[in-house]
Amino acid sequence: MNQSKLTNRRSFLKTTAFAAVAAPAVIPNMKAAPPSDRILHASFGANGMARADYTQICKCNNVELVAVAEIDLNRAKVLKETFPKARVYQDWRELLEQEKDLDSVNVSTPDHMHAPIAMSAMHKGLPVYGQKPLTHDIFETRQLTRMARKKNLVTQMGIQIHSSAEYRMAVELVQTGAIGKIKEVHTWSNKKWGDSAPMPDRIDPIPANMSWNLWLGVCAERPYIGEGWYHPGNWRRRLDFGTGTFGDMGCHIYDPVFKALALTAPIRVRSEGAAPNDHSWATDAVVEYVFPGNKYSAEKTVKVTWYDGDKKPPAEIVSLAGGEIPNQGSVFLGTEGIMVLPHVGQPKLLPDEKFADFARPEVEKANHWCQFVEAVRGNDKTTANFDYAGPLTEAVLLGSVASRFPNTTLEWDAENLRFTNEDSANKFLRRTYRRGWEVEGL
Repeated sequence: MNQSKLTNRRSFLKTTAFAAVAAPAVIPNMKAAPPSDRILHASFGANGMARADYTQICKCNNVELVAVAEIDLNRAKVLKETFPKARVYQDWRELLEQEKDLDSVNVSTPDHMHAPIAMSAMHKGLPVYGQKPLTHDIFETRQLTRMARKKNLVTQMGIQIHSSAEYRMAVELVQTGAIGKIKEVHTWSNKKWGDSAPMPDRIDPIPANMSWNLWLGVCAERPYIGEGWYHPGNWRRRLDFGTGTFGDMGCHIYDPVFKALALTAPIRVRSEGAAPNDHSWATDAVVEYVFPGNKYSAEKTVKVTWYDGDKKPPAEIVSLAGGEIPNQGSVFLGTEGIMVLPHVGQPKLLPDEKFADFARPEVEKANHWCQFVEAVRGNDKTTANFDYAGPLTEAVLLGSVASRFPNTTLEWDAENLRFTNEDSANKFLRRTYRRGWEVEGL
């Protein structure tokens, strides 16, 4: 977009900020820019999931990647192969300060920096495509959701399967009553983003061209440990930086469950798995949620149970699902049938003899990234905006908190963001940022 249009867009955001409290996280009344107008985009992260995100975003109509922030300049080398003109910053704060003409950003860093970067970008009126989980902690999620709504910003969480034909089909089948009212759901992932091994007792040299201080960001200072203990991948296992298998896969696999059943905040949550140790998440989780029921559920409440690692649904559930289940997915138990939904694959309705001639509705897929881009232009609406992704993320992260209190039923007061029967659990809803790294609103 040219400077005048960008100025008009930001002026619009400022003047409508307080009138937008109840509005969706899009800008439906903004005068849409012509499709040929260029979107100037920046990425927080240069490799891994960030690379996947900015590559897909830049495949959309007339988007230019102008800047990237990456704490490890060794990992930024691949960026220059495809986007040689993109400016590279090591400090994300400098990028936001120097790049005055941005139209949108994606935040695709380790989990602990999702909220600080996204909130800082939203303070500047920037639309945000944020990777899952939306944040590391539940309070951060609530605050990002409120800020997006307050400023009426275009937002999208990176649960791209949300826009796939398979997941859209699953939602449609449940909501049109193909398997009747839903009695309960079982969801699982065979991933193992946890670690019971002791922390290495050593300090390693920080790699050249990497800023360990910037990587730590809002988290407390500590020595660098190499060989992949933190960077670039195993941060998902660590309590302070990642959110375990729940955070990695929960927002994906819970998404069609949350959407299909029109779930809100859970009433209670209980972990039957192992607790994390002092530094890393556990594996083999079993977490039971109880949600309020509605027109799609068979009872006044509906139970959704999560399993990960080597844990799987009970044998009787597997038998009802046809005797075999995929490595990741969900089983919906309805009053009139069963739906098995692989991650990612076509939903299967059971029993076979009942649904052999069932006529499925026609469902089209969407491009999750281009939907975000066109919403920035004012031509579309995002379907995983923070008004949807925020409550979904809060529910998922409640499972992570519950894992710290095995065999304890935690009663949840979503409105007041607190557990009512276990006060010691409330300290895990919000963390204290490192001194000098505070962000307004967090």
